[in-house]
Amino acid sequence: MTVRHRILHLSDTHFNSPDVDAPAALAQILHDARHVTDLDLVVVSGDIADDGSAEGCAGVREQVGRFCAERGIPHVYCTGNHDTRDAFAAVLGSGHLSADGTDTGTTMPEASGMRAAVSHVAGLRVITLDSLVPGQVHGHLDEAQLAWLRDVLAEPAEAGSVLVLHHPPIAVPTSPIMDVVNLRNGDELADAVAGTDVHAILCGHFHLQLSGLLRGVPVWVTPGVVTRIDFTAPPRWERAVLGAGATVVDLGGPASPLFHLLQARDPRAGEQVYLVDAVSGDDVVEEQP
Repeated sequence: MTVRHRILHLSDTHFNSPDVDAPAALAQILHDARHVTDLDLVVVSGDIADDGSAEGCAGVREQVGRFCAERGIPHVYCTGNHDTRDAFAAVLGSGHLSADGTDTGTTMPEASGMRAAVSHVAGLRVITLDSLVPGQVHGHLDEAQLAWLRDVLAEPAEAGSVLVLHHPPIAVPTSPIMDVVNLRNGDELADAVAGTDVHAILCGHFHLQLSGLLRGVPVWVTPGVVTRIDFTAPPRWERAVLGAGATVVDLGGPASPLFHLLQARDPRAGEQVYLVDAVSGDDVVEEQP
């Protein structure tokens, strides 16, 4: 099988998090990914800065940018619910950066400030969407953004397209919160991508690996860099543990797309960071019920 494009997919770096050492977590997974060969692109699918700050965005750009500069490859970012559009734009511009940091993205021509953009990497069209709803945890794509997406996808790209957005349009049915905090209008996104050249939809937000289909289009949720959600917690409780993760996405060949997981070799991996009641929204608790 010939792999035409290989993407390192990161998400949820959460710089300036009060709970963990986020810069150390990102440094660890990038260090452990240093031997992954033939990368064409690094994607960071939102929640770049836990506090939405320009400082946090700059810290992530510096680490990821250095990793990409050493390999001569671009890096692409989208907004998450923790991000702010002004800080994102100030530090990351369109969110589509070349290996030397030049902004290569074409942004959505819309005055609302949405940070949706598109660029091309060796024939692969990379489209970032802005599912941020300020002050909310869930995601939404407005009609103007969906209309822009339909226009972009109207003509097939040489090597097809990938979408990058923070909020997944899928959810695990037994989860008490996923269908509350995910993308609220996934059906409308499905309408926009149906019958197009989209190979995969890359998301974050859930802090765990998850795959599914959106009307036949593969959706992949990469694990978080800053923490991992542990699904072995008791019902209605959400447990976050240490252990940075990432995904290598291979596009091309009869089995495309392929997703395989990387986990940082962290001696503290699995150590509990917090445990919360996902139903009531109670604050962090110290002991498991």
